[in-house]
Amino acid sequence: MKGFLPWLTVLAVVLLLSALRLRPLATVVSLGWLAWCIWTWFRPARRGPRSG
Repeated sequence: MKGFLPWLTVLAVVLLLSALRLRPLATVVSLGWLAWCIWTWFRPARRGPRSG
């Protein structure tokens, strides 16, 4: 459950912003989160030589 906490938090923020009719801001938050996830997914693969 601990691993899902950031995802649920971002989802709650996006839904709240959307409900407050701040959809452009919700879109920015969503795209920022997506970019962060992609960055953290690919970043370890580029670190130094591979072991194994």
